[in-house]
Amino acid sequence: MSKRSTYTLGGAALCGALLLGGCANQMSQRSDHEERVERKLLEHSLQIDVGEPKVMELPQRRVRIHEQQRFEVTEFEVTRRYDRYTPYQPWREIYEIPLGAVAVVAGIGANVVNVFALGNLPDSVTHDWLSYGVDGLNPFMNVPSNGRAQQNLAGISEVEKGKREEFTSLPWNERLVEVKAGKKTHELTTDKNGVLRLNLLDSPFSEQNLNHVGTLHLQVIDEDNGVRGDASLLVSGNLRGKLLEAHELIFDDLEDDDVGQWVHRVKRLSELGLEEEASELEQSLIELTRNDPELQQEFLKSLTKATGRLVADPGAQ
Repeated sequence: MSKRSTYTLGGAALCGALLLGGCANQMSQRSDHEERVERKLLEHSLQIDVGEPKVMELPQRRVRIHEQQRFEVTEFEVTRRYDRYTPYQPWREIYEIPLGAVAVVAGIGANVVNVFALGNLPDSVTHDWLSYGVDGLNPFMNVPSNGRAQQNLAGISEVEKGKREEFTSLPWNERLVEVKAGKKTHELTTDKNGVLRLNLLDSPFSEQNLNHVGTLHLQVIDEDNGVRGDASLLVSGNLRGKLLEAHELIFDDLEDDDVGQWVHRVKRLSELGLEEEASELEQSLIELTRNDPELQQEFLKSLTKATGRLVADPGAQ
C-alpha cells in the first residue's frame, strides 16, 4: 500500500473520530464561595487547682482540673471556579440542526427589526437566537444546556479575612488523676465537672499509714498530645495525727455499740474539728435507727444533751 493511501485512510479515520466524538460546548464559568477557618494551636496545658489553703487541715478537699488551649484562628474566604460544558451527544443533532436553521433566520430577522426599533429589542432576541442557531447548525457541537451541563474544577483561590486568638478551658471530666502519697501512687477519677474529691479518711488513703506523708503529688497526663500537669498539696501534721482516730470513729461497726458510744463518736469527731464527718455520721445513725423510732429519739436527745448540736430532723429523711 502506498504512503499516499495510508495518509488518506488516516485522515478519513481522524475525521470520523471527530464526527463521532464531537466537541464539548463550553459554557460560562461558575463560582462557589465559602468561608474556611484554620486553627493553629499556640498553647496547650493542664491546670490543677488544689484550692485554698494550700495546706490541708481537713481530710476532704475538692481539686478542680481544667484543660486549657489557646489557638490562633485565621479566617479565609475560599472561591472555587468551575469550567462548565455541555457534553456532545450526536443523536441530538437530529432536531438541533433544523431548530438551529429556524433560530438563525429568526435571529437575522430580529436584528433587522432592531435597526428600526432603535436597538430596543432585548439581547435574548437579537443575540441569543443567533447564537443558538449557529450552535444548532454545527454538527460537531450541541446547543448549550444547563440541564445537561457538567463541570470541572478550574482553580481555587483563598483570601485571608482576618486573625484572632481563641482560648478554651474545659473540665478534665471523668479522666484519670495520679495521686502519689509517699511511696504509693493511687489512680483516681474526676467527675463530669472535672472535680477530684479527695478524702483521706476513705479508700484508698484509709488503707495507708499517712503519718509520715506530708505532701500529696497530683499529676494528669494527656498521652495523645504529650501534655501533663502537676501540683502538690501539703498535709498538715495536725491532720495526720487525727486521721487514724477519726477513721475508727467513722468506720468501726456501729450496730454493736449502744447509744452512749454513738454519741461519743459524733461528739469526738466534732471536738477534732471534723464537723462535716460528724454530720455525716449523725445522718448514718439516724438512717440506721429509722425502723426503731424509740431508739432514734433516745439517740437524738442524748446527742443534743451531750453536745448541744442542732440535730437533723428525722422526718426530713
